[in-house]
Amino acid sequence: MEARVVFLLAILSTCLLFPSFGRPQGSPLPGQNHNGERTWKTLAELSADEKVHIDLSENTPRHPQFSYLPAEPYPFQPPFTAEEMGYRMMEFTQRPRWSCALANLFGSITSQGFLLGQGQAVNLIAYPSPTGVAEELARKPGEEIYRQLTQHLFPPEAFGSQNLLIRYRTDKDFPKKEDIFSYSLSLRRVRHQNQLRRGDKFPYMAQSMDDASGRDAWEFSWRLLGTDILYQTVRFPVTRPLVTVADGDNLHDVPTSSLKLLGDDYPLYTADGGVPCYVVEARAREDWLPGYYVPRILYWLDQHAFFPLRTEMYDREGRLSQIEVRMTKLLNPALKERGYGPFIILDWDVPLDLMTYIVRDGLRLMEWSAADRLTFFSPDFMRRQWFLTLVKSQLAVTTPEEFFLRPALERDKFPTERHIQLSAELEERIRAQEAAGRLVFEAPQPQSAPQVVSMRE
Repeated sequence: MEARVVFLLAILSTCLLFPSFGRPQGSPLPGQNHNGERTWKTLAELSADEKVHIDLSENTPRHPQFSYLPAEPYPFQPPFTAEEMGYRMMEFTQRPRWSCALANLFGSITSQGFLLGQGQAVNLIAYPSPTGVAEELARKPGEEIYRQLTQHLFPPEAFGSQNLLIRYRTDKDFPKKEDIFSYSLSLRRVRHQNQLRRGDKFPYMAQSMDDASGRDAWEFSWRLLGTDILYQTVRFPVTRPLVTVADGDNLHDVPTSSLKLLGDDYPLYTADGGVPCYVVEARAREDWLPGYYVPRILYWLDQHAFFPLRTEMYDREGRLSQIEVRMTKLLNPALKERGYGPFIILDWDVPLDLMTYIVRDGLRLMEWSAADRLTFFSPDFMRRQWFLTLVKSQLAVTTPEEFFLRPALERDKFPTERHIQLSAELEERIRAQEAAGRLVFEAPQPQSAPQVVSMRE
């Protein structure tokens, strides 16, 4: 108890001396660059030079076979329409678009500081080729896109459990996105699970099925709102100044203040370290997604690869429902701008004030032969309980004090397009977080709750 009081007093005194701890070291105030200038511009405020790579056409030629696709061959050429930006963004789901093995770490935290659904697994992903969205668009609806085998390592009661996911090309006539097979070590049986409804959240998590597997651009209508410069997405607390990152089998310590939004190799950082983004709106098309749970989504897409660094989801009443922020790096350089992959992902369910983190660490490129895909990525293989490979990672969040901060709201940006209404209690928690540079809980810090097993793929 005495040591705990000393720790809290140290944090408090530090915050009084350095009140800007709620944002990364050297980052400007939200909505401003380092010179105090506004970072965002509406479409009407863009200059002619800033519109060079933007196509504002609304009625573009359509594909002769699939009228919901643009006629121009993917990956398109500049200038880009907002719709084409949406298709380019499809390259970057929470699962890489190429064959690989990676450490998958995940967990959630409540506003009271309880850790839920902590888990660690190895994900093995098999694609026929590394051509990404181009290959998906070339396939017929109902044809397979990739397979993913998840082999669970933690918590102990989940050790040995496995999941096999098969992802399909969809359209109106074939809306099923995934088949999921699960193996339970205790039952020693493989079961075929029904697909989750697309808005259903994973147990004890702030993520839905669509958040995890990605959304198809043809199910939405697209509009460009303007541009912005992002300086922060995922934010580490002051209690976690150093993390250990895995590059393949190599582990090395990295100051959290040195982690960049798109890694060290990104070519379009501004002079003060910002990332220029297009801000686009996606509205669910009622003929494709009637009654969709988040009918309006805003994306901040970097202007080089169209990677979604920030996503805001709005419910049917137009209220902010969820924010997702990401940090990435170039994991497959041979694919150039398509080689950015998932690294750290944080989702915040705003009404519940529940946060979930996903870490994809230690990624290794793999080449699976046709025989490998047939043998290893099949429901029957899970019964053998063979671990194909182990991938190291030490990026798990193990205590509430080390959990990531809530994403910044940045209320000043595009005020006519964003309806942000929070409870007084949540506003107070956010103020306390920003002052302390870490999560501040409603009550004296509880111990972690008993582990709840999550079968997150």
